[in-house]
Amino acid sequence: MKYLFSLFLFCGAISLQAQEPAQWDLKSCVEYAIQHNISVQQADVSARLAKLQAQLANSNRLPTINGSTGMGMRFGRSIDPTTNGFSSTQFLYNNFGLNGGVQLFNAGKLKNNADATSLSWYASEADKLTIANDISLNVATYYLQILSAIEQTEIAKIQIQQTKEQLIATGKRVEVGLLPELNLLELETQLANDSSSYISAISTVQQSKLNMMALLNLDAAKPFEIIVQPVDQIKLQAFADLQPDYVFNLASQNMPNVKAATLRVKAAEKNTLAAKAGFYPTLSFGYNFTSNFSNQSKNWGTVWNGWNTQVSNNFGQNVGLQMSIPLFNGNQSKLNYQQSKLNLNNVMLQADNTQLKLKQDIYSSYTNAIVAYNKLNAAQKALNSSEKTYQFATKRYELGLLGTIELLNNQNNYLKAKVNFKTAQYEYVFRIKLLEFYKGEALTL
Repeated sequence: MKYLFSLFLFCGAISLQAQEPAQWDLKSCVEYAIQHNISVQQADVSARLAKLQAQLANSNRLPTINGSTGMGMRFGRSIDPTTNGFSSTQFLYNNFGLNGGVQLFNAGKLKNNADATSLSWYASEADKLTIANDISLNVATYYLQILSAIEQTEIAKIQIQQTKEQLIATGKRVEVGLLPELNLLELETQLANDSSSYISAISTVQQSKLNMMALLNLDAAKPFEIIVQPVDQIKLQAFADLQPDYVFNLASQNMPNVKAATLRVKAAEKNTLAAKAGFYPTLSFGYNFTSNFSNQSKNWGTVWNGWNTQVSNNFGQNVGLQMSIPLFNGNQSKLNYQQSKLNLNNVMLQADNTQLKLKQDIYSSYTNAIVAYNKLNAAQKALNSSEKTYQFATKRYELGLLGTIELLNNQNNYLKAKVNFKTAQYEYVFRIKLLEFYKGEALTL
C-alpha cells in the first residue's frame, strides 16, 4: 500500500536536523515541510498520546499487585496488633501488606476497551499521514507557482530584448528620415511598459518564494533558490491511466483519511461492545497478605530475631472470588450503551461522507484536468496564430506598411499568448499531478 510521502515521515532516512540544500527541488521541499511543519508535529503528538492511551487500556487487563507498610508509636488505651488485646502501654508497631487481584470475567469490557483504543491510535497515525499529504500537495502547488513565475520573467526579458531591437532599428530609420519621431517615442513608451512588467514578474517570483518559505517554516531573510525545470520536461501520466473510476478504487484503499475513518468505525464498534458489557456481572479474583510487629510482644528478644519471629508468626493470608451484579445504577449502563450506539452511527456517517467526498474530489479533478487540457490546446493554437501574426506585422513594419501602434498591439498580443500558454501548461501539470496524487503516486517532477 502506498501512502503519499509516508516514507518521508517514518523511514527515518532524513534527520529532523538535516542540512538545508543550496537549491531546492520538489522532493527536498516536501521532505523538509513534513519534518518541520507545525501541523504535522501536532498530529505526531496526538498520535503519541493515543498510543499511551492504548497502552494504558491494555495494561488494565493485567493483574494488580500493591504493597503497603506502616510504622508508628501508639499511646493510651489501644489494641496491640500482635495480641489483639487492649493495652494502655506505649509501644512501637510496624505492619506490612500485599494485595491485588484480577478480573476473570467482565463480558469482554476490558478487551474491547483495549481494542478500541488501539484502533483509535492507528487512526491517529493515519491522521498524521493525511496532514502530511495535504502539506505535500500545498508544497507542490507553491513549487509550480514559482516555476511559472520564473518562466514569465523569462518571457518578459525576451519582450524587453525584442522592444530594444525594434527601438534601435527604428532609431536609425528616424535619423535618416524614413520614419517620424513619433514611432520612436511610441517604442520608448513600450520599453518602459515592458520593464515595468518585468519588475512585476520578479516581484511575483519573490512573493511565491516567500509563500513557500512560510510553508516550510524557513526564515524569510534566508536565500531560497529552487531548481528550475522546464515545464515541457515534467513527466505526466496519460489520461488512460487516470480514469476516475480506476483512480477512486485505488484511492479508497490507499488514502490515509479513508483508512482513519474506517479505523474509527471499528473503534466505535468495540466501544459499543464494551458499553454493552455494563449489563453483565463481573467476576474478580483477589488476594491479601498481611503481617505486623510490636515491641510489646513477649517474643521480643533481640531486635532482629524478635522482629523476624513476629512477622513470621503474624503472617496472614486470604484469597477469594467476588462477583458484582449490576441491578440498578441510575440507568448509567443503559445510557452509556445508547450513547455508544449513537457515536457508532455518527462515525459511520463520517466514513460514508469521507468516501463520497473523495469520489467527488476525484471526479472533479478529472473534469478539471480535461478542461485544463482543452485550455492548453486552445492556448497553443492562439500562441501559434499570434506568433505568425507578429512575424507578419514585423515584416510589414520594416517595409513601412504598418504603424508602430499596430506593431506593438501585435507584439503585446503575442506576449499575452505566450503567458497564457505557460499558465495553461502549469495548470494542466497541476491537474494531472493531483490525479496522480489520488492514485497514490509520489509528487515528483
